Order: sequence, then structure tokens, then C-alpha cells
Amino acid sequence: MIHYLMKQIIPGAAALGLLAAFGLTCLLTAKLGDRLPRDEGRAFAHDGKLSAGKPRGAGLIFILVFVVSALIFAPINLELIIYLILVTVEMLTGYMDDAAERPWGELKKGLLDLAVAVILAITYLSFNSNTIQLATLGISVTIPPVLFGVLIVALVWGSINVTNCADGVDGLSGTLTIITLSTFYVIDYLMESGDEFNLLILMFVACILGYLWYNATPSRLLMGDAGSRAMGIFISIAALKSGSPVLYIPAAIVLILDGGLGLLKVSLIRVFKIYILKNVRTPLHDHVRKNKEWSNTQTVFRFAIIQIVVSMAVVSLILL
Repeated sequence: MIHYLMKQIIPGAAALGLLAAFGLTCLLTAKLGDRLPRDEGRAFAHDGKLSAGKPRGAGLIFILVFVVSALIFAPINLELIIYLILVTVEMLTGYMDDAAERPWGELKKGLLDLAVAVILAITYLSFNSNTIQLATLGISVTIPPVLFGVLIVALVWGSINVTNCADGVDGLSGTLTIITLSTFYVIDYLMESGDEFNLLILMFVACILGYLWYNATPSRLLMGDAGSRAMGIFISIAALKSGSPVLYIPAAIVLILDGGLGLLKVSLIRVFKIYILKNVRTPLHDHVRKNKEWSNTQTVFRFAIIQIVVSMAVVSLILL
């Protein structure tokens, strides 16, 4: 009888949690959005001045709603609590940057991301195996713990920063994050992995949807670093908990190309004086809007379509 009741109660709590996460995000964003710091526009971004004066840092709202909803409605263990803390830390560091009179330097943010990534790597290896699945090939690979830890740090740091750099068009990074997380949710279902973390994925998506209600073009407010950095670390956790972290590449390929090419371009110039993509503006969402004359809506839809198609191809490979 107890087992039967638990099976009925947990799905009910999960459904209630998803509705609460979405509803509270919408409600609190409407009530508190105007109290957020104001954006000053982006000097080098295409149409960057259009964002000037809008509230930014809305990630503070939807991430806090997500964390509280997860603690109340989801089955939580110590590992997941640590992940929630690290997501909150990334959100808070991003929000403090959003609210600062002078933006934080790249070195300061990079070192903070590195520290968070190291803690996440230690946490993951403490609770999970160092064997990963190459899901599309149907084989397993065991990686030495130290090497795996280094790779996890690279994954987490990279995911935070490419997601952050891809945030520049109303609704773009939020929409792409939803598609990427949904891809991992499907992969978890097919591979029978993820366990309790699957519900957290759905709650996170519900909170982003609540934010997108106000961020769709023309947006009323912006997520800022508080949202994009938290989304980046959560995507990396989802990739790890799937047991197939290599699938991060196809599952987030549009985020990687949009935000990552700019990071690669700048790094090569600064470190090696190597110039690539001379005729391509980065992030890519600026290139297609400025050089290809795509509207913001076209950019969001077309980038989303590309990611959906790639994700479907990945899922089909696993099914076959």
C-alpha cells in the first residue's frame, strides 16, 4: 500500500512542481522585473543600443524559482543539492556583474567559472562512475579519474561561456537551451539514465518558458549573465548525468557555434596572433542579422530549427 501511494504522490508532486515553477516565474517576473538593474546597451553588438534601458538580470528570478521548486517538489539527494548550489553561485556571480557599475573583467569571471567547474568535477566523480557511454555507437569507455576530471572542467567552463556569448537576441539563448535540455531528457529516457535529474530538467525548462513569456521579441526584460551563465552550467550537468557527455557537442551545437566561434576567434588573436573568420562577425547571431539581414525572429526560428534537426538526428542514431 505504501509503495502504491508513493507512486501516486510523486508524479502528482512533480506535475504540481512544474506548474508552480512556470506560474511563479511568470508572476514574479511581472511583479519584480522593473526593480532589476538596467541594461546600458552593447556597443559592439548589432542593434545593441535597442536593449539600453531594459531591465536585465532576470535570471535572478527564474533561477531562484527553479531552485526553490526543485527543493520542494523534486526528490533531492546530496549530489543534486550541490549542483543546485553551483547553479545558484553562477547565477549570483552573473547577477552581480549585471548590477555592477563597471562590468567585471574576463579574468575575474573566468577564474570564478574555473573554481565552480573544479567543484562540479569533484562532486560528479564522487557520486558517479568514470565510465561513459558512447550512445550513438553503443559502447562504453572508462576514463582515468584525473583525466575525466580535467575533461569535466573543460566541459563546464566551455558550456558556461558559449551559452553566455550566445545571449544577444531576444529569446535566442533561452529557446536553444530548452531544445538542448529537451534533447538530453529524451536521451535519458532512451538510455534509462538521469533518474531524479530528469525532473530537474523539466522544472528548469518550465522556468525558462516563464521567462520567455516576457523576453519574446520585442522583449520587456533581459536575462543577463545571471541567466545565461546558470543555463550554461545546468546544460553541462545535464550532459554529464546523461552518462553520454560527448553528446553535448551535437545536442548544443548551435550554442557552441554561435557563442564558441567568437571565443575561439578572440583567443587565437590574443595568444597566437592568428586571424580566422575575418569576414564573419561573431557571435554568429550578429553576423546573420547584420550581413544576411535576418530579423530577430528569423534568427531565433532558424537557429532553433537547425538545433531541432540535429537533435532529432542524434535521437534517431540512438534508436537505431
